[in-house]
Amino acid sequence: MKQAFTLLPLLLGMLLGGCTLGPDFSVPDTKAPASWAPLQQTAAPSQPEEGAMQQRWWESFDDPVLSELIEQASQRNLDLQMASARLLQSRAARQSIAAEQTPAVDLGAGYSRARNSAEGLNDPSGMGGKSAFSLWQGDLTASWELDLWGRVRRQVEAADAVVQVAENDRRGVLLSLLADTAGNYIQLRAVQHTLAVTRDNLEVSRHSLRLSQMRLNDGVATALDVAQASAQVASIEARLPLLEDRQAQLINALSLLLAEPPRSLQARLLPSAPMPAPQQRFAIGVPSELAQRRPDIRQAEAQLHAATASIGVAKADFYPSIRLSGNVGLQSLQLADFGSWDARRFAIGPQLSLPIFEGGRLTGVLKLREAQQQEAAVHYQQVVLRAWHEVDDVLRLYNASQLRRDLLAEAVRQNRIALETAQRQYVEGAVDFLNVLSVQGALLASEEQWVESSAAVSQALVGLYKSLGGGWQAFDLPVAAVTAGG
Repeated sequence: MKQAFTLLPLLLGMLLGGCTLGPDFSVPDTKAPASWAPLQQTAAPSQPEEGAMQQRWWESFDDPVLSELIEQASQRNLDLQMASARLLQSRAARQSIAAEQTPAVDLGAGYSRARNSAEGLNDPSGMGGKSAFSLWQGDLTASWELDLWGRVRRQVEAADAVVQVAENDRRGVLLSLLADTAGNYIQLRAVQHTLAVTRDNLEVSRHSLRLSQMRLNDGVATALDVAQASAQVASIEARLPLLEDRQAQLINALSLLLAEPPRSLQARLLPSAPMPAPQQRFAIGVPSELAQRRPDIRQAEAQLHAATASIGVAKADFYPSIRLSGNVGLQSLQLADFGSWDARRFAIGPQLSLPIFEGGRLTGVLKLREAQQQEAAVHYQQVVLRAWHEVDDVLRLYNASQLRRDLLAEAVRQNRIALETAQRQYVEGAVDFLNVLSVQGALLASEEQWVESSAAVSQALVGLYKSLGGGWQAFDLPVAAVTAGG
């Protein structure tokens, strides 16, 4: 016993002086530009600028219904709840791995009634196997691996990185949820505006039909004019069922994001409302912040970190492992003697394990971990490069969408003038009814395109915030448990 305790300081010294094998992780340089690339074309009215990004960017649309939907989606969405559950799993796994850094202590107790062979090994009861005996015993056992080469430390480091992977997976789900909710809401308002435009044009076409019927009754028009006007009414009216179906689909899509049954949001969303429009100026941060905001970049970095730490685990497996273990306890044949001093027993000492021949298994595992680390490094570069492409593309799209919207607004204005002129000239007999129908069709098409382009501007802005990784910070709260409410 005394010799065992004299070995303890030596073993602890070996532990404290132990090294950590494998490469140390360092965050790769993303080589971000100093500023956003300027547009190489005509600048639209609304432009982003450098500055602190608004975390709750959806509030810039000044639409209380949209803000309420996003708040509820962040609490109820089922995809987000599953991502939260995956995060809890990774934290639990990390806790299990980290437990190897501390001694394991177990307490055991038992009783048995036995009889040994008279011809076999010695009978501990001293009765030569001629009679049964009772055996009472209790043990307190402790064991601890001396992490001399950093195997356990690297495992914990890798587990910490895996937790970060799960955290950023949840942030990525949240980021997509915010964009999907805002995107579906904008599409819904666009469809409702298209419905309103179509119904207005339907009234205009019905007015033209009544006008052609009156002129037919007066003998200054033909049945062809009435037939063409009737066909125009039916053609425009035929657009309504599909638009109404699209409206219902978008309401259901929002219901699904909020974990609500179908049609549950119709009372709130069927009344039309203005389409969310962007502000003239808004801040999008600076390029150097992109790697810290985008969850996919943070996740790729954590995956690279985990792969790097796993190399250290594989290298440590080549070296001997030492486990210090011991137990103290009591053992007696009589219950009355179980607590006596003479019933005590103990054992303590180190256990050494050294791999001698593994048939290339350890070398194969090390090569595998190194190749996985190389793949993770390339993946990180790819994710960062893709992020910069996405930001650049969506900045251009946002600008182009505004220019198209403004040009279509002018087309709508001119087509309205053209329709008023054609209707007046038709009444005066200067043009035939085919001119009225042609101009009215052009007006309906340009108005629908203008609504679609207005929605595209807001959609592009949502896409810009998503590509910049903005918004998840507003709901990035500690995940302590996963409940039905989120």
